[in-house]
Order: sequence, then C-alpha cells, then structure tokens
Amino acid sequence: MFEKILYPTDFSDVSIKVLGYVKRLRETGTQEVVALHVIDRKSLDFLFYDTQKSLDAETELIQRAQQDLAPIVDELNRCGFSARARIETADPFREILRIEEEEDVSLIVIGSHGKSNIEEMLLGSVSENVVRKARGPVLVVKR
Repeated sequence: MFEKILYPTDFSDVSIKVLGYVKRLRETGTQEVVALHVIDRKSLDFLFYDTQKSLDAETELIQRAQQDLAPIVDELNRCGFSARARIETADPFREILRIEEEEDVSLIVIGSHGKSNIEEMLLGSVSENVVRKARGPVLVVKR
C-alpha cells in the first residue's frame, strides 16, 4: 500500500519519534524510504546579511545534516528498507511537497511539531501546511 515513504526530519525529538513509526511500516510492505532534511533558506538569509557568511553557514549545516542523517539511513537499511538521504535548502513545507511529487511517494510521515515552536505559533507549522497541501496521504505523529 505504502511502497515509498517520505520521512522529513529536522532532528527534533518528535521527528526521532516518527522514525519508530516509519520502521513499523516495513511490516505493511513499505520498500523504500527517503529521509529528507530541509535547511530553511529564509532563516539563513535572515541571520546572515553577508552572502558569503550565509553560504558558509549553509555548507556547515549541510555537513551536519549529512552526519545526522547517515545513522538514520543506516538504521532504516538494517531494517530492510532501501533508504537514502536527501538534503535540500529551501522553504521546508514547499520543498517537502516538491519532493513528494518528484519522488512519487505514497505516504509522508512527519512530526506534528518541529524545533521552532514560536515560529509555528506565529506562521503555522510545516506539518499543518503539508497536511493541507500534500497530494497524497500524510501520517502526522504527535509529540
């Protein structure tokens, strides 16, 4: 039913909890998992007015995300999935929707809240926007 899953993660506690749900979906026939981390382009631009500093920070964040995603992908592969990592720099919710379409996933499994609770209260959460705009089913895992 859900052959290919998109697992967006920001490495928050709830997104790590989501990983447990993703692993359980192996029993339902899920074959493939795309673990996605999106670096928020707006945050980088806001924090660094200097373009070079922004690029340096982005490079550092990409390297850190690669280090953080590697054990997750390894764990998923050990569970029998064909898993791989993707790291993108963009608006998180729009990028999740773009990757959903590009990868032709059958399910998105996402946490209800990420790292930025204040931003979520003011702007609406990434997960809420994904639920509203995704073309396919979305499983939202609560804290």
